Amino acid sequence: MKNRRDFLKVAGASALGLSTLSAGNAFAIGEHFIPADETKEKNGALKGTRWGMVIDTRKLNHKVVEDIVHICREKHNVPDYNLFTEPENNKKNHDVKWVWEEHYHNAFPDQAADFLSKKLEHTPFIVMCNQCDNPPCVQACPTKATFKRPDGIVQMDFHRCIGCRFCMAACPYGSRSFNFQDPRNGLPGGLPTNPDFPTRMKGVVEKCNFCVERLAVGKKPYCVEVSKGAITFGDLGDEHSEIRRMLEENYTIRRKSNLGTGPSVFYIV
Repeated sequence: MKNRRDFLKVAGASALGLSTLSAGNAFAIGEHFIPADETKEKNGALKGTRWGMVIDTRKLNHKVVEDIVHICREKHNVPDYNLFTEPENNKKNHDVKWVWEEHYHNAFPDQAADFLSKKLEHTPFIVMCNQCDNPPCVQACPTKATFKRPDGIVQMDFHRCIGCRFCMAACPYGSRSFNFQDPRNGLPGGLPTNPDFPTRMKGVVEKCNFCVERLAVGKKPYCVEVSKGAITFGDLGDEHSEIRRMLEENYTIRRKSNLGTGPSVFYIV
């Protein structure tokens, strides 16, 4: 478990490019782990020009979605106040979500759905941060606590966040959550379920990060591993990648793409 001082100490070392940074510390600093422009040959990190996902809704069911949501919460210490706090202390807007389930109508309110097929009507859709190519949250943030990496992932620096929630107002997908209380209140025993990933603090915003800490060591996001083939992750900028092949061979839609945000998450329906 790392405190704020340890976090900043390791983050500073990373910013200086010190080669002595251990793998353990790389995990502990979470959002600062390893620079996105490091080469795979040098540190084993996966390198891409614009990371994205294709979600094949034909392969989704409630068990798969449950597994995806669970592993994301567990590995990133996402609080669940409904499980670990008294009912009277729980409020709907206190929920913290990185990945969650939605119905078609809520996920795609801009898509015509007067006579929606029964299959789509009952399909559990996975939604998350869309890692937009033109992210309005980044433009809205006054402290650069949320920023876009060279590989397209929209990141959070929790220690720059002042809790203004401008990014939440700017995000059209509801993909960001605010910690109205100490997030450890929503963890079993008040302790992180994954001690290698930092817990956050009261008064900051958080969201899905495409498992940047795993990309740093050559691994794909946790949700991809447990999705039973429903999620394809890859570099949208690589025309020879598997994700580009999926997009070429299947009809896909994106959430509120008419807003011009350029979502990097696609859905096969």
